[in-house]
Formats: sequence, C-alpha cells, structure tokens
Amino acid sequence: MAVLVGSALAYLWRFGMTPVSDRFVLATVVMALCVVLVNFSTESYSQWRTTTLWRLLLNLLRNWSLVVLVVATLIFFADASQKYSRLWLALSLLFSFILAAGARMSASALLARIRSSGRNRRQVYLLGPPASLLKVARKMRKNRTEGFSIGGVTRMAEAVGDEVLAGAVERIRQSGCNEVWICMPLEMGAVVKRLMYQLRNETVEIRYLPELTDIPLLNHRVSSVAGLYSIDLSVTPMSGPARVLKRLEDLLVGGLIMLLIAPICLAIAIAIKLTSPGPVLFKQYRTGINGREFKVYKFRSMKVHREQAGQVTQATKGDSRITPIGGFLRRTSLDELPQFFNVLQGRMSIVGPRPHALAHNEHYKELVESYMRRHKVKPGITGWAQVNGYRGETDTLEKMQKRVEYDLWYIDNWSLWLDLKIIVLTVFKGFINKNAY
Repeated sequence: MAVLVGSALAYLWRFGMTPVSDRFVLATVVMALCVVLVNFSTESYSQWRTTTLWRLLLNLLRNWSLVVLVVATLIFFADASQKYSRLWLALSLLFSFILAAGARMSASALLARIRSSGRNRRQVYLLGPPASLLKVARKMRKNRTEGFSIGGVTRMAEAVGDEVLAGAVERIRQSGCNEVWICMPLEMGAVVKRLMYQLRNETVEIRYLPELTDIPLLNHRVSSVAGLYSIDLSVTPMSGPARVLKRLEDLLVGGLIMLLIAPICLAIAIAIKLTSPGPVLFKQYRTGINGREFKVYKFRSMKVHREQAGQVTQATKGDSRITPIGGFLRRTSLDELPQFFNVLQGRMSIVGPRPHALAHNEHYKELVESYMRRHKVKPGITGWAQVNGYRGETDTLEKMQKRVEYDLWYIDNWSLWLDLKIIVLTVFKGFINKNAY
C-alpha cells in the first residue's frame, strides 16, 4: 500500500494531472512486488510484539536499500532507463519509505498505548527455579510495552517429581494463559524434557528461556541447520542479503573514494620517496574474517627496520622510527588510504573492527574475553571503536578491552545506516586523533 500511494504522489509531483500510462502502472506493481519479496525474505512480516520500534525502522531501512538495488538492477538489465523519469522513480521510493516508516511508527505507538492500558496483553505462565523466575519477571516489567503479563508461576528445583510436573500442567490449564515460558538453566535439560512430555497435549504456546546470561553472545538467535533447531550463540550477522548489501556498499562507496583520493595518494607517494629511503607502501599480515590472514597495505610512515620474530612494537609518542612526514600521516590516518585496495579486493570493508598485528592477536586473545569474535566480520578501515576515541596505541589492557567491546557491539547491531553513520563520524572526528602516533 505504501508503494502504491507513494508512487501516485510522486506521479502527481512530477507530471501533475497527466493521464497515467501503462508502463508507470507496471513499474509501480514491480516495485510493490519487490518490497513484498524482500520483506518476506528477511522475515519482516513476522510478529512485531517482541521487536522494538528502533529495530523495526532499521529493518525497514535495510529492506528499502535492498529494494532500491533490485529496482536499479532490473532497470539496467531491461534497458529501461530512458522509459522512466529518474525523478519519479526516486520520489516514488522516497515517498513510499516515508509512508511505510510512518505507518510502522504509528502502529507501534498505538500498540504501546493499548498495552499500557491493560489491553492486547498475553498472559504468561512461568516455570523454573526462583532465581531464574525473578530475572524474567524483572525483564517483563522493564519491557511492559511488549504486552506480556504474568498469569501464573510454579517454582521448580532440579530434583522435581512427575507429580509436581503434572500439577503444574493442571494449573496451566486452569489459568487460561496464552503462553508457557520455561525459565530453566541448561543443566535442567532433563526436567525440560519431562515437562515438555507432560505438555504434549496442550495447545498453549511454549517458549524455552535458557539461562545464558553468563555466556558471551554474538548475534544470537534461534535457527534451523541440517533439519535441527539451533540456539546460535556466536554467528556472523553478515549472511544472505546483509552480506550482499555490505559488499555493494564497499564496492560503490570504496570505488568512489578511490577516484577522489587518487591525487592525494600520488602526492603522498612522492613525499615518502623524497623524505626517506625505502618502498612507498608498507605491507604486513593481519588477521581477517574467520581468522584468515591477509596482507594489509599502508603508506610507509616509519624508517625501514627489522622486528624480532613474532614481535610487533606499537608506535609511541616521539618514536625515533617515524619518518619526517610519518607522524603527520599517522595522526591524520592518511597512511591508511591504500587499504581501499584491500576493500576492493574483498579482504576488508570500509567499516569494521580494525585489523591488529598477528602478534597482538596472540597476546590479547588470552587476556580479553571474546577477543577473537571480532573476526566474525571483515576488518575495516574505520570502525565504531575508532569514532568513539579508541584508535592508535593501546598501551593498557583496559583500552583494548574497551576497543573490543565497541567492536562486538558494532557486529551485534550492524546495519547499513550504522555504517553510513560511522563513515560520516570518521570524516568529522575520526581522521585526526591525539592517540595516533
């Protein structure tokens, strides 16, 4: 509906009251089908109850970006760019997005208001040990607008008899609750199995909320693999449409930046050659996606020297190894411009966790929890940690821990919008930093 109305508004804006030709009707139908297919493929029509408004809007932005790419691809291969007004196409997609976003915001606000008044709420029966039940109850109170209310509780210990389970099932039946939440730690798996057997003839919705608060999670979700249900504890978010979108972002934005910085790169190369002997580029192996090593490129900012095997000494303030223009290149991050070649090669992304030297990985992976999980995605030229002040020398363990914390947050919350935000922040605050020597 948003596409139909948006396209009509765009047509009025561009052509006024001119009669609509069949080709514009066809284009509108194709765009509407693209929206439906993309939303279905990304499961955006699934239940909204447990999805925040911010997440709904991020999903909508991601889906609309995919729709734009699909429509542009169809127009290119159909050689139809001359048949349609570019302004009409752009306005159609823009107006449709605004209408869809407005509809979702309105629906979300309306549902939140209705649920706050006590309507449209689902009654939940909780089962589990007291500590787990308390945590779940607190979460439910905190997220009241999702529309869940506690309709009954049965406390259970690990050593529970069948008569207790049967009694709990009878109370669930009498309570009239819509859902049953089994809030038990993983070590109570045997109890969960027996309880599920007792509930086999009940029609209520049943959810299992395992106690995972002590396990570091990354992009966690429930999925199906090889016909089996899986609780994914640590998986990459860059899969399927997201991976394609991320790669297109790198190629389009990276290619454009390469064209813009070509004169700057030439000037830097000449300056390096004139001020110190040695090659223009510095090459070093770093750890990339899934722990695979790759060769990263940088403009050489240090004098040619040889490190001891397995040792990488970070640059420090007043480092004698820095060349005459090396300090300027490092402070302004201009030494990292050749990494756009790595981006076009597919070994890096414009945005992602910064790649560390191999020796640093070996050192910190035993000291910083979940350190290697930052390699679930491609490393980046800039990242969420960098625009938040964590770039340059990491001379304390606390600094590295904070950098990894920001990296993992980025991976768990990735979106095209977040990437664009980081790129803009890098332009204004990420190039020059007092921590880079």
